[in-house]
Amino acid sequence: MTTTQTRDHPCPSPVPPARLPLWDRRFTLYFAARTVSLFGDAMMPVAAALAVGALYGISGAGLVLGTWTGTFVVLVLFGGVFADRFGARRMMIGADLARVLTQGVLAVAFFAGRPPFWLLVAMAALAGAAVAMFLPGVNGMVPLVAAEPQRANATLKVADALAHLLGPALAGLLITLTGAGTVYAIDAGTFLLSALCLALIRFAPAGPAPEEPAAPARSLRRDLRQGWHEFRSRTWMWAVILIWVVYGVLIFGPLVPLSSALVGARLGPNAYGLAVSFLGVGTVLGGLLALRLRPARPLAAGAGAMALYTALPLCVALDAGLPLLFAGHAVGGGALAFWSVMWATSVQTHTPPAVLNRVSAYELAGSVSGIALGQILAGPATALASPGRLLLVSAGTCLAGCAALLAIPAIRGLRRADPPRNMAG
Repeated sequence: MTTTQTRDHPCPSPVPPARLPLWDRRFTLYFAARTVSLFGDAMMPVAAALAVGALYGISGAGLVLGTWTGTFVVLVLFGGVFADRFGARRMMIGADLARVLTQGVLAVAFFAGRPPFWLLVAMAALAGAAVAMFLPGVNGMVPLVAAEPQRANATLKVADALAHLLGPALAGLLITLTGAGTVYAIDAGTFLLSALCLALIRFAPAGPAPEEPAAPARSLRRDLRQGWHEFRSRTWMWAVILIWVVYGVLIFGPLVPLSSALVGARLGPNAYGLAVSFLGVGTVLGGLLALRLRPARPLAAGAGAMALYTALPLCVALDAGLPLLFAGHAVGGGALAFWSVMWATSVQTHTPPAVLNRVSAYELAGSVSGIALGQILAGPATALASPGRLLLVSAGTCLAGCAALLAIPAIRGLRRADPPRNMAG
């Protein structure tokens, strides 16, 4: 396809990317929208585990979280189609407003007393559907609001890390001091602020806004098939997602339940909480490193960095002391953050804007489905092997996956591409 070939072999940008401005009005508003939204998202798992678990037990909390994840996986492909049809920003604003409603209803329900279980499940399903409409547009919006996507992705990754570093702690404190209703009310407020910031973004007045669909709406099935064609026509993309599905099942999915069980039993829950905090610190450092480095082959560099992620499951599996445990989590967080920036930037700059949201939806569906399966299988797997042995399998899988990433020519050889100048307005 001509468009793809042009992206894979771009001409040098006339302005060195490092000198292009980042913090203009559009990116500042988008950064604010994503930061407050991410902060609210980071509080929700803790709120669900503590608040719902206290009322309906571990099974109840698991069902609520599983409903959220399952709805997301089922609907995210449609979210990509709608984002390409109607514009990523419109879909993101609508999804934010839907989550203002779901989280607001739950806040009122918790303030009033004991929410019925059916309401918790119903709101989780609606919130999962809203996220499925929101996330495919995140990739598509970055090239529209930032002249240099890698710097923008790295900056957003730092904000993501800080949100996940501070959000869970605040959620736990607020539930202890004021109850779950306050957490859900704050969460609703973050989505309202996000929608407002997104609505204030303005694109170049000349011609139609870059987020507008370029062609008349076609059938839903045809749009899904076109997105699938664009996804599978890029060997480097579908090959990475296949490896990431395996990572989700054997590493990312079981990592939290297995690590929390091992570290909590040996060193106490506070030690595991501190280890997760060091994961966040590493993520910040990895994002900052990605701000400065511009490798010619971003996925090859990211795969090399991901080899360091092995330190995280390995330090837990080998019963490392606190210093090594914290160091392993920091190194793992930094490695994953650096890979994430390289991957997101590659997807954004090597995919035609007209199908970027649909392509993002396919890669999201693959990644999340692997993690969900890994979470489901983590408990039954402990009947076959100890958590420590399972985490050794995770460490080996990480190294094998990195070797596979570097062994595939389409991944190893993918070169950095600058976005077309008109994408950022």
